Formats: sequence, C-alpha cells, structure tokens
Amino acid sequence: MPAVAARGSRRRTIAEINMVPFIDVMLVLLIIFMVTAPLITTGVIDLPTVGKAKKAPEHVIEVVVVNDEALKMKVDGKDEQPIALRNLAARVKQVQAGNAETPVVISADKAVKYESVVKVMDTLQRAGVQRVGLSVKSSGG
Repeated sequence: MPAVAARGSRRRTIAEINMVPFIDVMLVLLIIFMVTAPLITTGVIDLPTVGKAKKAPEHVIEVVVVNDEALKMKVDGKDEQPIALRNLAARVKQVQAGNAETPVVISADKAVKYESVVKVMDTLQRAGVQRVGLSVKSSGG
C-alpha cells in the first residue's frame, strides 16, 4: 500500500519499489544454479587413436604435401622428384605395377591447408587406389 504524505492540506502518494521479493527471487535462482552446476556433464569427444601394425609393409608409396602445395613422392622412403597433382594418379598406378594392395600414405605439415590434403586423397581415390591413408605423428617415445 503506498504511503501517503501529509504536507499541509494536499495529500501526495509516494511511489516506492519493494525490493524484497526481487531479492528473494534472485537468491532462489542463485541457489538453483549453484546446485545444478556440478551436475552438468561436459561433452567428451573420443578422438580416434592409431593402432600399431604387427608388420610394416615392405613396399610403401608416400605422397608428401609441401607448404606451397607442391607434391613430392617417395617410394620405400627414397626421395623422388616433385610431381604435379594431375600426374599423381598415373604415377602411383605405375609404381604400384598392378598390385592394388600397395599402400599409399599421405603426409603433410600442420601448416598445409586441409583442402590440399583432401584434393590429393580425392585424386587418388578417383583413380581407383584402394589403400590410401594419412601419416600420423606418434605421441609416445
């Protein structure tokens, strides 16, 4: 109920905001948030892990994507000349010599655009190369 102030012969109402219910509601909300915050579980993302092969393949073709998006191809760890993307599929098929089980590994520096790696992978898969993988850095010593 608004208070009435008497000043002389005029009566004037004094408008006040009652803050007590507002404070009560805020305290109840604070308590609710404090109780429920520890119950909220954060999403856990399971990243893929790298398995360990029992035996390394004897014949491996490695395609290295360099920083400037140029490609180099290594056969069994030996360096070869740089190669263009349009010639990559034919050269890989030539080195495989009809053996489709020969794995092709794509490796790139972390500064290389992801798009470049995907282009190489797409080119190889469109050419029918079956075993295409990505090189990973081992985290253990």
